Amino acid sequence: MAKTQLNVRVDEGTARAARERALARGMSVNRYIEELVRQDTGEAGRTFVEAAADFMKSYEAVFAEEFGNHREGGRGQRDEGRR
Repeated sequence: MAKTQLNVRVDEGTARAARERALARGMSVNRYIEELVRQDTGEAGRTFVEAAADFMKSYEAVFAEEFGNHREGGRGQRDEGRR
């Protein structure tokens, strides 16, 4: 993905906090800010859900073999108590 430079001005306290948080996460300030924006726009959430769906599809047979095609305490059983 092509990168575009974006210059922003923040107060010193915000800049210090960004540096500290990025360092604590083992990433650059640039990547830290980029991830914050992605989270805010929901891109990270969509990426996670897509990866989880791919994982489940890849291992569907393994889960079916291990746990069967139904789950104990599934929705049908829980809903019966509410009626």
